[in-house]
Amino acid sequence: MELSDIFRIVNLVIGAITTLGGIAHFFPIGFQSIIVGVYMIVFGLAIALLEFQIPPQVSRYASFLFSFIGRGVFYIFLGSLLLGEMWLSKLAGAIVGIVGIAYVALEFIPSIEPPSNMRDAEDAGWGAEQV
Repeated sequence: MELSDIFRIVNLVIGAITTLGGIAHFFPIGFQSIIVGVYMIVFGLAIALLEFQIPPQVSRYASFLFSFIGRGVFYIFLGSLLLGEMWLSKLAGAIVGIVGIAYVALEFIPSIEPPSNMRDAEDAGWGAEQV
């Protein structure tokens, strides 16, 4: 299994955890929990969908998702939003946050190349380094 495939699987798992964490955020029902839950569901679905197709608008306006450090900081942010009262929310937030820290660390390891979908976005001329 190539390293690019491992990154794809990790990103899909993070997308699923974020989506499920967004659904869990609806309980207990409250205005703030519903708003945060909707955002988490949207972010989780977007992370998962980026592994299959990259719309040009995303590579243009969210170019931070196409570098290890940008995606890592985004995952740390999502992990902090996932942290909640329930132990399952804390576990989901911790997993997403730890993966985010690992992605930030990967930015500083030159022997590991970004996954193919990150390189494709950079080749298209809208990579994070060109913003």
